[in-house]
Amino acid sequence: MSATRYTYLGPAGTFTEAALRTLPEAATRELVPMSSVQLVLDAVRGGEASGAFVPIENSVEGAVTATNDELASGAPLMIYREVLLPITFALLVRPGTALSDVKTVTSHPVAQAQVRKWLAAHLPDAHWESAASNADGARLVAEGRYDGAFAGEFAAPIYGLDPLVRDIVDAQSATTRFVLVGRPGRVSSPTGADKTSMVVWLPDDHPGALLELLQEFAVRGVNLMRIESRPTGEGLGNYCFLIDCEGHLSDRRVGEAMMGLKRTCPQVRFLGSYPRADQQAAGHGRPGISDADFTAASDWLSRCLDGRGDI
Repeated sequence: MSATRYTYLGPAGTFTEAALRTLPEAATRELVPMSSVQLVLDAVRGGEASGAFVPIENSVEGAVTATNDELASGAPLMIYREVLLPITFALLVRPGTALSDVKTVTSHPVAQAQVRKWLAAHLPDAHWESAASNADGARLVAEGRYDGAFAGEFAAPIYGLDPLVRDIVDAQSATTRFVLVGRPGRVSSPTGADKTSMVVWLPDDHPGALLELLQEFAVRGVNLMRIESRPTGEGLGNYCFLIDCEGHLSDRRVGEAMMGLKRTCPQVRFLGSYPRADQQAAGHGRPGISDADFTAASDWLSRCLDGRGDI
């Protein structure tokens, strides 16, 4: 395995690359762009790279389904880091192009959802088509296939384009979350501000099945940060759930919730415990859910087994 190589969703000039370069270790790695999430992750599975960097969710458009589906299927992988990147777009055009000249535009579908209102207000008659990525859209504009592309302004010099309009975004707080993924390994030490991710398959379809899953977290005071349902491909009505929760696997409440899921669900895929990008520590919220509380309850149970329960 190449320990010095990271793959990422390319080509050069994507928001994924910009987010990856915020990691300190990126300066010492060979960064290799690839054309799809599957290829990026398969490079790690096949030993061609030690890390893969991909988008996983957006605050406007929601889950990046290609990443979620890849993490839920195929050879297991683990998340080791996350990065949150505020997103704003520029309309990139060939030099000399005026706004009135823009009749066709392109970008990644996730980007299109974030500039829809601006497009309707300023280019209502422009024809939009999908690109494999925002940077690939910029490449297509440079080749003359389209008049404009919505991409990061940093992509303009790479493709010889001009940012005709800057700071385009429908939602001012738009943010994309990216994750650094590798082969399964030892979980890093808890920081006090951590997140744990997993994929859970329901045992069967019956009333309250999802509620029973969620109760494993609720009764232990574990806060869920994200839950996404994805079809398993085994027929209509068959779903798995991708879940992010506050806390680290070594936290007693998180570990016991995971054990509860493993006891009752046919499959649970652990995707990692890793530092939160926002560095916000999990709030305990109510008494009885700290590690000390779990330890005290365990000690009490041991005393009960010895006949010393209330001593």
